[in-house]
Amino acid sequence: MDLILAVIVACEVGFWVLIGAGLVARYVLRAPRLGLVLLALTPVVDLVLLAATVVDLRHGATASVAHGLAAVYLGFSLAYGHAMIRWADVRFAHRFAGGPAPVKRYGVAYARQCWTDVVRSASAAAVASGLLLLLERLVDDPSRTDALRGIYPVLGVVLAVELVWAVSYSLWPRREPARP
Repeated sequence: MDLILAVIVACEVGFWVLIGAGLVARYVLRAPRLGLVLLALTPVVDLVLLAATVVDLRHGATASVAHGLAAVYLGFSLAYGHAMIRWADVRFAHRFAGGPAPVKRYGVAYARQCWTDVVRSASAAAVASGLLLLLERLVDDPSRTDALRGIYPVLGVVLAVELVWAVSYSLWPRREPARP
C-alpha cells in the first residue's frame, strides 16, 4: 500500500476516533471540557496528513493520485469537518443525553441545505486546488507532479454533481412524508 494512502486512511480513522472519543467524553462521561479538547484536536489530523504529504514529496517521491487525494481530503475536511462534527453531536446528544431528535429538512429548508453544501463543496474544491498547486510548486518538477493535474477535473465533476443536486431540489423540493 502506498505510504500516503496509508496515512490518509489513518487520518480518516483518527478523525472519527477523535470525534467519537470527544462525544463519549462529553455525553457519556459527563466531561464536557475533555470532550471539547478532543473535538478541537481534529484539525491536528489534517496537519499530520499535510506534513506527511509534503515530507514525502520533498524527499523525492513522484506525486501519485494518493498525493492528490490527500489534498482533496484536506479540502473537504476543512470545508465539511465542522458540519460533520455538528451532525454527529446532535445524534449523539439525542441518543445518550436526552437531546432533541435530529431535524429532517424538507421543501425550501432542504433546498437551502443543498445550496449550503454547494458552497462548502466549492470551498473544498478551492482549498484542494490551492493545495494541489502548492504541491506542484513545492516539487517544481512537472515530470514528478503529472498525476496531480488529473485531480482538477474530478473536483469539477464533484462540484457539478453537487450543483445539479441543489438545482434539482430547488425545482422539485423534497416533500415531507404523509403522517398517519
